[in-house]
Amino acid sequence: MKKTRQKKSLAVKLAAALAALLAVSAAHAQDYPKRPISMIVPFAAGGTSDVTARTVAEQMSVALGQTVVIENVAGAGGIVGTQRAARAAPDGYTLLFSVESTMAIAKLVQPSTVQYDSQKDFQPISLIGTSPLVLAGKKELPANTTDELLKLVRANPGKFSYATSGTGTSLHVAGEMINMEGKVAIVHVPYRVGAQMVTDLIGNQIDLAMLPLVMALPNYRSGNIKVFGTTEPTRSPAAPDLPSLAEHPDLRNVNVTVWFGLFAPAKTDGAIVERLHQAVAFSLQDADVRAKLAETGLRIVGDSPAEFAVFLAQEIEKFSAIVKAANIKAE
Repeated sequence: MKKTRQKKSLAVKLAAALAALLAVSAAHAQDYPKRPISMIVPFAAGGTSDVTARTVAEQMSVALGQTVVIENVAGAGGIVGTQRAARAAPDGYTLLFSVESTMAIAKLVQPSTVQYDSQKDFQPISLIGTSPLVLAGKKELPANTTDELLKLVRANPGKFSYATSGTGTSLHVAGEMINMEGKVAIVHVPYRVGAQMVTDLIGNQIDLAMLPLVMALPNYRSGNIKVFGTTEPTRSPAAPDLPSLAEHPDLRNVNVTVWFGLFAPAKTDGAIVERLHQAVAFSLQDADVRAKLAETGLRIVGDSPAEFAVFLAQEIEKFSAIVKAANIKAE
């Protein structure tokens, strides 16, 4: 009987301690934010990541009652800015607006260069949105459909090539997934400048290219290039006339997207993370924000921190399998 009373007493004390802790956390979040928030974008100003971050941050500032300032910290394909964010104080005043290449792929292809772990060093806040890549081809390519393309490259292994914006990027991973799933051997040609591969594709200097949707659509609409399909399981709302590569039975498992997400340093107070998530949700409900993001071909998501954490783990697992199978190394 005495032991039972002791157990009950201990349980009451633990419950009280937990309640006190939650009360402190809630009070902390109510107080937050007291000053402007810095949102690190690990890429140069003017790019798609920067434009998307600024679009979302504008309405987040309204929701939070404090300015969300964009800080462009470019270098090493996004690694420099990401590492700075990983080392920031977990107080909610330094955030990271990042993408799949830095958060799900970089560590896999540059293990000795990348000094952060996206799952251990960051707390996911929300997945802003996703967009497919596009397998595009030069106009002179003697194939017009995915089926015709697969037959062409299978009959000529190693004779056709595809361009990407660099080794170890999501574009490269998508190309290798197509090689693996389609049982073909299209040769990878990495470019240092993304715009140049589009120029070469239009000029019939390269056979194929993996392109972001926003880069492919204008050239496809104007008749400068061919498009074989997008890399999402279903057609993109931004371009419903473009087939998904997964519609072909040999490529049904192809699924690679470009995505944008907001993170905080690990150990950031959970109540602050939720406050930031609510600010993201507020921003993504704004009609002007939605319209601007739709112009970039983005499929808006805005999920919870827990859902984003699951998504990130799944992305890392998926990319890890492709990187290992294709032996992709960027160092």
